[in-house]
Amino acid sequence: MWFEKLHIWLLFIEKNVIYPLIVLNELSSSAKSIASPKKLDTELGALMITIAGLKLLRSSFSSPTCQYVTVIFTVLFFTFDYKSFTETMLLDLFFMSILFSKLWELFYKLRFVYTYIAPWQITWGSAFHAFAQPFAVPRILYSAMLFVQAAVSAFFSTPLNPFLGSAIFITSYARPVKFWERDYNTKRVDHSNTRLASQLDRNPGSDDNNLNSIFYEHLTRSLQHSLCGDLLLGRWGNYSTGDCFILASDYLNALVHLIEIGNGLVTFQLRGLEFRGTYCQQREVEAITEGVEEDEGFCCCEPGHLPHMLSFNAAFGQRWLAWEVLVTKYVLEGYSITDNSAASMLQVFDLRKILTTYYVKGIIYYVTTSPKLEEWLANETMQEGLRLCTDRNYVDVDPTFNPNIDEDYDHRLAGISRESFCMIYLNWIEYCCSRREKVEQFFNVKSLTPFTFFFSYCKPLDSSKDSPLVTLCYGLCVLGRRALGTASHHMSSNLESFLYGLHALFKGDFRISSIRDEWIFADMELLRKVVVPGIRMSLKLHQDHFTSPDEYDDPSVLYEAITTHEENLVIAHEGDPAWRSAVLSNSPSLLALRHVMDDGTNEYKIIMLNKRYLSFRVIKVNKECVRGLWAGQQQELVFLRNRNPERGSIQNAKQALRNMINSSCDQPIGYPIYVSPLTTSYSDSHEQLKEILGGAISLGNIRNFIVSTWHR
Repeated sequence: MWFEKLHIWLLFIEKNVIYPLIVLNELSSSAKSIASPKKLDTELGALMITIAGLKLLRSSFSSPTCQYVTVIFTVLFFTFDYKSFTETMLLDLFFMSILFSKLWELFYKLRFVYTYIAPWQITWGSAFHAFAQPFAVPRILYSAMLFVQAAVSAFFSTPLNPFLGSAIFITSYARPVKFWERDYNTKRVDHSNTRLASQLDRNPGSDDNNLNSIFYEHLTRSLQHSLCGDLLLGRWGNYSTGDCFILASDYLNALVHLIEIGNGLVTFQLRGLEFRGTYCQQREVEAITEGVEEDEGFCCCEPGHLPHMLSFNAAFGQRWLAWEVLVTKYVLEGYSITDNSAASMLQVFDLRKILTTYYVKGIIYYVTTSPKLEEWLANETMQEGLRLCTDRNYVDVDPTFNPNIDEDYDHRLAGISRESFCMIYLNWIEYCCSRREKVEQFFNVKSLTPFTFFFSYCKPLDSSKDSPLVTLCYGLCVLGRRALGTASHHMSSNLESFLYGLHALFKGDFRISSIRDEWIFADMELLRKVVVPGIRMSLKLHQDHFTSPDEYDDPSVLYEAITTHEENLVIAHEGDPAWRSAVLSNSPSLLALRHVMDDGTNEYKIIMLNKRYLSFRVIKVNKECVRGLWAGQQQELVFLRNRNPERGSIQNAKQALRNMINSSCDQPIGYPIYVSPLTTSYSDSHEQLKEILGGAISLGNIRNFIVSTWHR
């Protein structure tokens, strides 16, 4: 937009031309006076000039929006009011910049205090509040003690926190801008940092919060690319070091804390809140997402309001908040999350039979497309293990097979025979072999000699009913279904047991319990590259079945669908490091089967992610409100040992977003599901900003500019 371009150019001139020229001019004109024997002498004067110059130059880059007030006030104050007190313009600016930073801090503290204790919106979260609030009213209204306390707190840069969440404020000790002294950065639990035994038995990290933390990590990466540029373009309003913002969407709610601001860079920390927040959090989310434009009230009447303006009641209410909505539609790249109950999708036997059929077809697809197929067919150990399966009359009568879910179940023989298997799946095997031959012909034409092309073309893969390929497919499909039955504790007819077994196989927990399946140990790649992808792909095909039930009856359509999903879709367990890698590398679509065991719930969900642009609301929170509430929680839990999960200090207070802010404290004081490390966003990574300003001034960019200009 034109106004963004105008803003960035004016800001660029202001902080790179005007302020540096002012500081350099004062350095030159004031140096002789400061270093004279009448003032600070040479050594101390040189030190003071260096400190003042660096401080003023750095301030012009880190917080240019606040500098004009300091400069104008200093000039007017020492030119017209107290001219006799001036100690050169350089030192005047230096000390006034410190004074103004303290005054701004005092202003934010007083706004927080008076917003928090306003009588018409004061909160009563506990019995202590009912006792403390009335006694605090005289102190608030008629005493200067609160103002003096805020001034002392601003002078020492200490948080002013409400005692146990009440209207009584006390001064805490000084904190850094980062606030938290220790590094409590959250660590996601997955299969790369847990023992195998714990994965199989207890399944750590299966709660929703741990599994959802990856989305906040992805959001942090997205902000790393765009935050600095968006701040410079003015999309987040005015900002300074220590400011706190809340990003709110349908399910993602995160607090963004600006730790350090430099010339073309911003260091920030993101704190992600729970997806399914508490009742108090939901009330505060509703408060920041509700629109105030429809309010037409004026005291007790409703006369309406002027176009593009708020009504009197809405404007009054917005002024008495410790936060303000800056942007209603801030777009970031992220993932839309769709979760469906696996129990409802597999409730009846017919749906489980469809899943098992796709499971078998998936195994056949992956074994016929594997580049190691010829090696497996020639493996003597496998041939010996599958020797019984070569008999046309062979039947596997394992009790785990169920006529309700196995389409090729032979009722006469009470098992899965080779004959019944071929009757159902031989056409699919033959089609997969024909597609494999076409692929081989293509690659031979592209990369091999005419002789090898002719040889491979004249020697197609045998897919007849008695062929070794059909024997291998039969053995693998029987093994896969037996593993599913074993994981289901041989109770596949029970939905809960079936889902348990399906999830175990989905995450790769295959337990070979039958001596007839031990031939698989000749090459474990069969499990990793054939059976595991087969069970995972069957889940996606089963989902597609609901949108087009009969479409996959055609082998060509099914084959193309599996090939397309293999190319564009990542199907993995959420504890697999490959899942995290796929999310952070911006894969277009992902699918997983999630087992949630949290707060007494035990359910299975099919999670589908699709990359798209998400819309957020950007809310700026009073930074002294955040620091004060954080300090109050730290005092209450660490020093006063109040472990009550329903304590009054974390109940919702919509005027200060108390619950959301307190939830974002570092663990174990708060309960964020993700706290990012300190992350730095650079302006060079913002494409729109580079188009306006031309990127960083570097030797490479200068060379490219000269070359492009020369060839123009």
